[in-house]
Amino acid sequence: MAQPEIVIIKYNAGNIRSVNNALIQLGYRAEITADPEKISRADKVIFPGVGEASTTMAFLKEKGMDTLIQGLTQPVLGVCLGMQLMGSHSEEGSVDCLGIFDAPIRKFVLPRPNPDNLKIPHMGWNQISDLKSDLFDQSMEGAYVYFVHSYYAALGPHTAAGTNYLLSFSAALQKDNFFATQFHPEKSGPVGLRILKRFIEL
Repeated sequence: MAQPEIVIIKYNAGNIRSVNNALIQLGYRAEITADPEKISRADKVIFPGVGEASTTMAFLKEKGMDTLIQGLTQPVLGVCLGMQLMGSHSEEGSVDCLGIFDAPIRKFVLPRPNPDNLKIPHMGWNQISDLKSDLFDQSMEGAYVYFVHSYYAALGPHTAAGTNYLLSFSAALQKDNFFATQFHPEKSGPVGLRILKRFIEL
């Protein structure tokens, strides 16, 4: 069977190569590129990243990548910052984002007092539940995946999986051909690899 053409969008964000390494583990080849033609014609597009929302949105707009991503019709997977940039507005730098999901991105606020000594960023393994996307199979209900973030999307109409840290929020989103995870599938062990594999096989 022919390999799908997979593109990882290259932009001014960190953690892009770790997604590529996870795909290599699964036996897939991906190209890391900012070339609009290659991104547009790929079978699958992954939009990962770690970074700051407002400076990254400014970079995407400067390069015309905002409208490029909004217009993609093949399956697209946003990861961590990629998911947040696909929301409507981020409190990180108070910036309007891509608006793919009707989901504002808010900053975690620690309780006062804080008897459990919770910290921001939220960093560690949390369970996902209420799975509603083809990214998941039902055996993943309650599975642990790995998060590193200070901002979140609340539960809403596009929530494809939920989790809880300080409050209940969206661990994953889906709308039409756009999928997104707040957690890092590439750092989430065998379950994360299965999620990436399911996305590639959509």
